[in-house]
Amino acid sequence: MLNALPLYFRVLGAKGVAAGMIGKLSGQPRIVAIRAIRGDGLLSPIFLRVPSTDAAAYEQIFLQGEYDFEVARPPAVIVDAGANIGLASIYFAIRYPSALILAIECEKSNFEILKLNVKQYGNVIPIQAALWKSDGELRIVDPGLGKWGFMTAEKSVDDESAPKTRALTLKSIMRDHEISHIDILKVDIEGAELEVFGESLGWIDSIDTIIAELHDRLKPGCERVFANATADFAERWSQGENIFVSRRDSCVVRSV
Repeated sequence: MLNALPLYFRVLGAKGVAAGMIGKLSGQPRIVAIRAIRGDGLLSPIFLRVPSTDAAAYEQIFLQGEYDFEVARPPAVIVDAGANIGLASIYFAIRYPSALILAIECEKSNFEILKLNVKQYGNVIPIQAALWKSDGELRIVDPGLGKWGFMTAEKSVDDESAPKTRALTLKSIMRDHEISHIDILKVDIEGAELEVFGESLGWIDSIDTIIAELHDRLKPGCERVFANATADFAERWSQGENIFVSRRDSCVVRSV
């Protein structure tokens, strides 16, 4: 807890430190609002839970520029898979207010904060589901990595008491929302990229740019299946914890 106090101060100031200490003592995270960011553009406050991994995610996205890149033209459709509490979706909604953004998150407590955070952004559609290789039902597994580290597993997992979530393929999501093309697919799904990119990829030709955080440390083989699935993409580079792959005519321009 003491190690996290500087982070809470950087992101939230003195109120973040106080909330962290109160939340730790009470055993219940406190909700703290951020009402302004660099460059402004917020339509409503961003709500973070303290203590939790929310502040670290906020710092990565809004302060360190994890998704800061140039575009040749504004993207029309963005899919945020593993949206957590909606921070990347908000970042994209501010930068690209005309884009349709699908924010996909499976875990209930994260999804409730996500809905609160994106409520005023009419171009963001929250979807409570897990991106997977097939439609159906999965169980949510907590490996102890904090609120941004929930994993999904098929129903054969030993812990029958684990909460369930709907599983959807990207093809189904595109069909349900009448989307034929995705400009940017952001993927941070805690190892499920092994299943998503390792199966039949009838949708891959419809994607211009993929931004993926790969989790070989959780599921060995993620990097291999992702590299194989995206072999036809012309550009490939790293930025922070993410791998970017982009087609030649994509709206995303490689950072130099």
